This record gives sequence, structure tokens and C-alpha cells, in this order.
Amino acid sequence: MSEELIYSGKAKDLFSTQDDSVVRVVYKDQATMLNGARKETIDGKGELNSQISALIFEKLNSAGIKTHFIKSLSKNEQLNKKVSIIPLEVVLRNVSAGSFAKRFGISEGITLNKPIVEFYYKKDELDDPFINDEHVLFLDLISEEQITYLKEETRWINTLLKSWFAEIGLLLIDFKLEFGFDQEGTILLADEFSPDNCRLWDAEGNHMDKDVFRRDLGSLTDVYQVVLEKLKELD
Repeated sequence: MSEELIYSGKAKDLFSTQDDSVVRVVYKDQATMLNGARKETIDGKGELNSQISALIFEKLNSAGIKTHFIKSLSKNEQLNKKVSIIPLEVVLRNVSAGSFAKRFGISEGITLNKPIVEFYYKKDELDDPFINDEHVLFLDLISEEQITYLKEETRWINTLLKSWFAEIGLLLIDFKLEFGFDQEGTILLADEFSPDNCRLWDAEGNHMDKDVFRRDLGSLTDVYQVVLEKLKELD
């Protein structure tokens, strides 16, 4: 059976494989913001994101986190387990930044007493609105038990990631996760983990993430290359 394009997103294309439970993912050289209102092609970005995400997912798999990642095929291609994505963005915040700081009228860089988990409804046409647990239940997206699982799993992932990034001199400010159901109904961490969907600051407070693109702070690929090389230093 030939491979067919089954999904084309802002950052990745998904293709079928001979195994109905597996997809081939190709990362794109595209940077977007404001739900795609601004788009730019940045040579090499796809390769960097794919390699960074692969390293993170390999470590998460080894730590016992259930993810969709199987293996890398090339610098910008991966094999992933096929999942049905839950239409929720799960955001965890360790430090005030971005929309969180703006929403509450506070400065960026305030360490939160306890990491905060937020849900956003994945609907581009609605601009991915912020929602709470009761909204999730009303929309019948997942069950109450599954809400609890997503929160606990996200907090555990945060504990692991904060420690790993601290080892290489980077502060994990916040991040966005997506989860999905595999064909057996198991919830897996899906999508990607890269500087596209997290904020990282170095010891001097320099942005080492997509804010470089959002705020026109310099070369996105130069920054992502530094993150990749640092991650390769981890055991």
C-alpha cells in the first residue's frame, strides 16, 4: 500500500504507512504565529524541531511516559504511533510569561508558587479559547478521570523536563502538550516537544524558543541549534 497524506498541519505532514497503527511524520520548515496569521519558511527549522523532539521523546519513553514516538527515520522524519488527538492543548506554566503575564497584568519572569496547568480548546476558528474542567466535561471531550490523568501526567512530565533542562543550563518557563488515544484506547503523549511549543530561557534570560521569531529577536535556527547541541549533552 502506498503512503498517502492523511493530515497537513502548520508544522508537520502525516502520511499513512503499511501498518495502520503507525504514521510517518515529516516536519516542515515553516514558522507560524497567531494560529497561522503570520507564516514564514525558515530553512532547517523542520530538521531541528524533529531532532529536538526525538531526543525529548526518547528520554520520556525511557522514563516511563507513554508517548506516540517510535523512532527517527531521518533528520526531519519520524515514525509515530497513530493516535486520535484529544482536542485540548494542555499548558503548564512554571514562570509568568507571554499571554499568562498579559492576561493577569503582571510582569514576565515571576516564578509561580506552584506550576499551573491550563486547558485550551483546540479550535482554530475559535482562536483556541481558554477553558476549565467543567467546559471540558460539557463539551464531552474526555471524562473527569481522564482530566485528572492529563493533569497528573503533565505535572510528572514537567518534573522530568525541568530537571533535564536545568542540567544544560536552561530554565523551562512553560510548555504546551497534546495527547491522543491509540487504537487500544490508551492515552499517549503526542504531537512534538520542541522550542516551538515551550519557552526556554538561559541563565542570562535570553529567549531560546519560538519567542525569537514572535518578537524578532534574531535567528530562530541559530537558537534551536544551540538547544539541540545542549540536549545531546544529556546522559
